Amino acid sequence: MNLPDYIEARKRTKAKVEIEHYSNEIKNIGNGKTYHIKTYGCQMNEHDSENIKAILEELGFTYNDNYLTSDLILLNTCSIRENAHNKAFGMLGRLKHLKSTRPNLIVGLCGCMAQEEGVVKELLDKYKWVNFVFGTHNLHRLPYILKKALDNNVSEIEVFSKEGNIIEGMPVKRDSKYKAYVNIIYGCDKFCTYCIVPFTRGGQRSRLKEDIIAEVNELIKEGYMEVTLLGQNVNAYGKDLNLGYGMEELLEEVSKTNIPRIRFVTSHPWDFTDGMIDCIARHENIMPAIHLPVQSGSNKILKLMGRRYSREDYLTLFSKMKERIPNVSISTDIIVGFPGEDEQDFKDTLDLVEKCKFDNAFTFIYSKRENTAAAKLKDNTSLEDKEKRLYELNKVVNKYFLENNQKLIGQIVPVLVEGISDKKNELYGYTDTNKLINFKGSVSNIGKIVPVKVTAAKTWSLDGEQDE
Repeated sequence: MNLPDYIEARKRTKAKVEIEHYSNEIKNIGNGKTYHIKTYGCQMNEHDSENIKAILEELGFTYNDNYLTSDLILLNTCSIRENAHNKAFGMLGRLKHLKSTRPNLIVGLCGCMAQEEGVVKELLDKYKWVNFVFGTHNLHRLPYILKKALDNNVSEIEVFSKEGNIIEGMPVKRDSKYKAYVNIIYGCDKFCTYCIVPFTRGGQRSRLKEDIIAEVNELIKEGYMEVTLLGQNVNAYGKDLNLGYGMEELLEEVSKTNIPRIRFVTSHPWDFTDGMIDCIARHENIMPAIHLPVQSGSNKILKLMGRRYSREDYLTLFSKMKERIPNVSISTDIIVGFPGEDEQDFKDTLDLVEKCKFDNAFTFIYSKRENTAAAKLKDNTSLEDKEKRLYELNKVVNKYFLENNQKLIGQIVPVLVEGISDKKNELYGYTDTNKLINFKGSVSNIGKIVPVKVTAAKTWSLDGEQDE
């Protein structure tokens, strides 16, 4: 049994990152059985689930869309906010009842929550019936962990707290035939005071550019139209390798593969360079849609958050993007109710939003996370006041979402068609600026990039018709 350890998880020794290659000698333990996986959290978790699905099917399991009738249920969890915690534990409660009626049901938990000391302690105290638990560093060992749990008929917990290695050659069952995630960097060394990711995902470590380019080229052969380069902080790509090759150079090289669309998430403003901006502006296949989390518009709060930039720095970077990248759309993340935030700090955030007029924003009330520096800060703001601030913030950001979308009415935009929408006889897809659009068109264009004329705008989506 290996349990998570926050002291070990925090260490950054700068030891050489080892590159391992996936191998699995275990076969057939899932023959005749079905599996269901529930994924919580970010795009990194979604991509991890794509790997998990492929591994389970390699073992003989078959996917079942209905968890109630599945033989194995796995929760791939997120720890970034309390809400994600509550959802996962709520699901465990339902599975406890299900397992009482079906004793042979196999239940597992993995992902970021598995890396938390408090979560694993609670599992050991109250959820001993869970068959297996593994973390973010040993997803590739799922066949061995699962086999051990089944053979020994005990709760198998294998969670490593370390900076981490890189595993190449992982099998993957992608959720889309047209868009694909490509990991470029794992972990994070920023240690923002509110964030548990550096503890749950380990140290910052970049994949070799050759492995990334090889994966993109293979996706092109398979007919993929778009890749999203993934990392907790993609802008830090290459810094740990000390090869003088960073995100700007990687974007340049991925662009030269000629895959039609390139996106990347998530960016930290501290590491976003002028060279990256110019590279995006230069290449038509690097999409003009940037997610740039600001978190707060108050310098006092930004300092308490450990964000390493000021509101003035952010606004300068934002302006450069708007000036140099044609037709760019910028989205962000904002936290309200951080410990120490007063009304003036919140007004500073609203003022920044009024200046930036974001195309999209993910807004949250601060969520206290175990073992983070912010968890020790004094918080004098009531939940009622935090909810009022979130409501007020959302009114402002939603206003600009709609205004930005309305500017597109009458324009012809390129859309990667992904499928048939919930609306009858309509297709859906995303524009180059990452806006959802529902439109009338031929199903023969699914998987293609087509011109679509925008005919109407809503806060969260566009309507249109295919331009002939």
